[in-house]
Amino acid sequence: MFRGFYTAASGMISQQRRQDLLTNNLANANTPGFKADQASLRAFPQMLLSRLGETNVGGKAIPTSKQVGPLATAVYMQETMPNFRQGDLQETGNNLDVALLQGVVPINEETGVQGALFFTVQNEEGATRLTRNGNFSLDANGNLVTSTGDFVLDTDGNRIQVDGSDFTMDSNGRIIEAGEQVNVALIENPNLLEKEGNGLFVAGNEDAIIPAVGNPQVSYQLKQGFVERSNVDVEQTMVEMMSAYRTFEANQKVLQAYDRTMEKASNEIGRLG
Repeated sequence: MFRGFYTAASGMISQQRRQDLLTNNLANANTPGFKADQASLRAFPQMLLSRLGETNVGGKAIPTSKQVGPLATAVYMQETMPNFRQGDLQETGNNLDVALLQGVVPINEETGVQGALFFTVQNEEGATRLTRNGNFSLDANGNLVTSTGDFVLDTDGNRIQVDGSDFTMDSNGRIIEAGEQVNVALIENPNLLEKEGNGLFVAGNEDAIIPAVGNPQVSYQLKQGFVERSNVDVEQTMVEMMSAYRTFEANQKVLQAYDRTMEKASNEIGRLG
C-alpha cells in the first residue's frame, strides 16, 4: 500500500518539475538565441512480484512460488538538456544585432552528437562564456557587449572596440572599419555545457572550446542586422504543458484514492478488530 503512495507521489514531483521546465521555455519564447530545455523522465528499476504459498504433497506442506509480474516502483526526471536546434532569423535593421547562422557542423563519431557554434564572450571576472544571443550593444568605452554586459571577443581573445554603431560586418564576422573578427567557437559535444542564465553557457573544460574560424570542417555565416530567435515551439510547448498537468492530476487522484483506502483501513477495519 505504501509503495503506491511513493509511486504516485514520484509521478507528481516529476510532472511538476517538467511543468516548471516548460514554463521557463515559454517565458523565453521571445528571448533572442534562447535554446529550449528538454526533459528526460526515467522509471526506477522494476520489481518482479511473486505470490508465495504452499501445496500438500504426501501429507507434507511444500512451499510454492507463483510469478505475478513486474511492478514499476517510481519515476524521476533523469536530466535536462538544451535543444541546440537553429532558431529562425528575424531582421531588425540594427547594425549591432548579429545572427549566427550555423551551416555544416561535424558529428562526433563516438557519441553521435552534432556539434554547435557559439559566440565567445567574457564577463567582468574575465571568465569565458558562450552564447547564441547576438543582440549586442555598445558600452561607454565603445566595447561590443551582450545585452547582459559581457564583452564580445575577437579571434585573438580580445575585446572588440568600434567607433559607434555605424560599422559593417561581413559574413565571416570581420568588422571592416576595425579590422577585427568576431570569434565563433565550436563545441563538439554541446550536451556537456551548463546553462548559467541570461543565455550564457559554461564549458567545464575550456579545452573543449575549439575555434571555428578557419576550420575546414565547419561552415557558418554571420548576418548583421538580424537576430536568431528562440527555438521554442510555442504550440508544442503548450500541448506538453497540458499533458504534464493531466498526468499530474491523474497521479493526484491515485494518491487520494490510496489515502481514502488507508483512512478506511485504520478507522473501520481497526475498529472491528
